[in-house]
Amino acid sequence: MKTTLQAVTVGLATTAGVLTTIAAPAASAATSCNSPVYKRQFFPNTTFSGTPKKTDCDTAIAENWGANAPATGLPKDNFSVRWTVTRDFGSGGPFALPVAAQDGVRVYLDGKLKVDVWKNVSSTVRKTVNVTIPSGKHILRIDYVNWTGSANVSFAYAPRTAASIDKVKPLAPTGASVAYDTTTGKAKLTWSKNTEMDLAEYRVYRRYANSNYWVKAGSTKSAAYTDVPPATGGGHAYEVRAVDKAGNVSAGSADQAVTSVQLTTPTGLTATGTDKGIQLTWKSVPGAVSYTVRRSDESAYTVTGPSFTDNTVKRSVYWSYRVTAISSDGSLSREAETAEVRRLVAAPTDLKTPPGKTILTWIVPKDPGDYWDYHVYRSTTLPVDTTVEPISCDTRWKILADGRGQYTCTDWSTAPGATYHYVVKAFDGTYDESVASATVTVTKETEDLTPPAPITGLTAKATKYGTILDWNDSDAPDLMRYTLYRGKATSDGQGSQVCSAVAYARLDTNTSEYRDVPMPNGDRFCYFVDAVDTSDNSSYLQTGKANTVVVATLDLMPSVATPEDSPVTLNAIPSIFDEEVDLRWDEVPGATGYRVYRWNPGAGAYEQLGTATDFPSYGDFPVKRGTTYFYWVTATYADGTESAPGGDFVAMAPEEEED
Repeated sequence: MKTTLQAVTVGLATTAGVLTTIAAPAASAATSCNSPVYKRQFFPNTTFSGTPKKTDCDTAIAENWGANAPATGLPKDNFSVRWTVTRDFGSGGPFALPVAAQDGVRVYLDGKLKVDVWKNVSSTVRKTVNVTIPSGKHILRIDYVNWTGSANVSFAYAPRTAASIDKVKPLAPTGASVAYDTTTGKAKLTWSKNTEMDLAEYRVYRRYANSNYWVKAGSTKSAAYTDVPPATGGGHAYEVRAVDKAGNVSAGSADQAVTSVQLTTPTGLTATGTDKGIQLTWKSVPGAVSYTVRRSDESAYTVTGPSFTDNTVKRSVYWSYRVTAISSDGSLSREAETAEVRRLVAAPTDLKTPPGKTILTWIVPKDPGDYWDYHVYRSTTLPVDTTVEPISCDTRWKILADGRGQYTCTDWSTAPGATYHYVVKAFDGTYDESVASATVTVTKETEDLTPPAPITGLTAKATKYGTILDWNDSDAPDLMRYTLYRGKATSDGQGSQVCSAVAYARLDTNTSEYRDVPMPNGDRFCYFVDAVDTSDNSSYLQTGKANTVVVATLDLMPSVATPEDSPVTLNAIPSIFDEEVDLRWDEVPGATGYRVYRWNPGAGAYEQLGTATDFPSYGDFPVKRGTTYFYWVTATYADGTESAPGGDFVAMAPEEEED
């Protein structure tokens, strides 16, 4: 932005009260402008004669007065303006002097005419003259005259920076000095700012005191640079060189000497397991420009400061680390080593409570580490104090569809109307805790009489291995259990079915499916599922409503009936081993052995599988999964007779339904 500094006139009051203007001293003597600002003088003639009407300072020559007078008290025609400046051109070199004017303009260097466009014209005339300016200080003078008509003028001087044109080296930097800090091992160099107009940068070079070979330490555009010399404990020398935009490099400044510290082994090394990873810190080593951090599996990382966080390691896996300081010449210190440490287990996320209930739910992230359990901390003030004993609460958990675990904790030891704050921390097998979860705050309601919403999405499917029931998960945060009701579906005589059901099974909240195994004889059953919360509120009992399904079992019964007068009471159950059925019965008095039969639907008969003599049990192996088997067992006696058979059946679930 162009800045104009005005010369001053002074007004004094006379005794008659009239304001009298007294001219300031001659402008040429009174106005001083600091280089590279121009001193500007306005003349009411075209010969630059007499005392200027106005003198001020001008940062740039770029005027367009048009048909107006250039300043108060000057005519709009037949005036002249002169700009002068004394400028240090440094090493000098090739410069361009572009002008544009209407009417005349002349440019002088040290009193010698370099540009001459001196005529009365009707439009702006442009011209550029290339000159070579010697090193050092020189005076530029620009004379402009307007005879008649529109008035404008512009001028600039700029170095020509093409490498093919500028072959002049910059002047060597002066005033160089260096200060060395033994606590950090850093050398700070400063020097006087170069006067080159085409300066591109400074380059700082370093060498060993006993060597003549210079190494570039770095570059900068400012007149200061901080370097870390090799921490050898020996001497080093620095010099600064100026570089111009054409790539010419000056001679070096006066050498500046320092004696560096000796590189030492890092001290104070600690490793701490955090939620983000394993954090290492150590004390800065004077003279070190970087550090190598090496993990016990030989993975290596380079850092510039005295700390490092390894966020690539898995949680709960032990690692140790070694740290080495590196000097600017690549030399290494001895290694410092840590003890084994591991990353903390993952912190619980998504901690929340339903309004008015001290029932907490949270999520265990995927890959949480060696996650053993959790601690729940409660407080009536903030922040929650996690140095006290955690509270005990009733908990349950389930696996979500995305594989994460969800915990629910009901805190029974709270008072209605009181406000509580909670955080949760996970811990591993060594009881190292994770960071705390976010805080959740709840004011407990005075009494909970609201039942969970009715269960939706209930379906029932008859299969060869039982009736499969499935329903949508309840979204009640204080859900305590599911109650399954089963009954027989009968007609009410008016075309509708009636479900006379009783509570059949209590199920954990972690499941939303159930396999019922009634006798597969084609009977029709009705089912519904009730949701019960921690305050024992029941959706079905309090509303009398439930979503009911009716299903008929498959009729898989053998065509040969089992007698009712057998002395054998048979119990058939799936074995703990795959593809095996365990058959067990009570000993029959007087029996010398037992015969085991299995129904063959294809043959339409019970076929003998084997015998049992020592124990009242038998294992049927192998059997197929996903079907139902019917068995008979008879007692045999010493006289060769055989009792009536006792029977039972077993439904073998498909393999994918195993826990």
